[in-house]
Amino acid sequence: MPHVTIDSGVPGIRGLFAFRPETARPLNALAEVLLRGESTLTRGERELIAAYVSGLNACSYCTASHSAFAAAQLPEGADLVATVHADAATAPVTPKLRALLAIAAAVQRGGKNVTGELVAAAEAEGATEVEIHDTVLIAAAFCMFNRYVDGLATDTPDDDSFYAASAERIVERGYTSVADG
Repeated sequence: MPHVTIDSGVPGIRGLFAFRPETARPLNALAEVLLRGESTLTRGERELIAAYVSGLNACSYCTASHSAFAAAQLPEGADLVATVHADAATAPVTPKLRALLAIAAAVQRGGKNVTGELVAAAEAEGATEVEIHDTVLIAAAFCMFNRYVDGLATDTPDDDSFYAASAERIVERGYTSVADG
């Protein structure tokens, strides 16, 4: 049961956004820029970083949501997402993405865990400074989003079709449409 009264009946972060819409707009705008804005990383790769960090944080709602969003936007789909969750170090992703996932995992443990060695390894695999920046910011933002969702004990659906429908909406309309209903 959520720690605040969610009259909308909507689960997860969407219920919290309905509870406090004035915070929804800037948070959704941040997600839109990070996960769907212009980038040399694909939308699927960025969603995979968000899903991976959410999994490391054991945030069921965000893990399921962003795993579905990543799967919907990656050619390898849900199988790749599951493989990354199981072991990112051996998952069949590009060496650059593997290095960025290592940076994301370091951020999840604490920002000071991002070392010069991790950054150099990502750069050696072709990661740009913007990609490294965005990976750190995605990981940090999802630590916040995960704590927001879990800290208020939001409802988490068990039905995969809920997340599939959410993925369809996000892929088609983006995050800022969520803030507008």
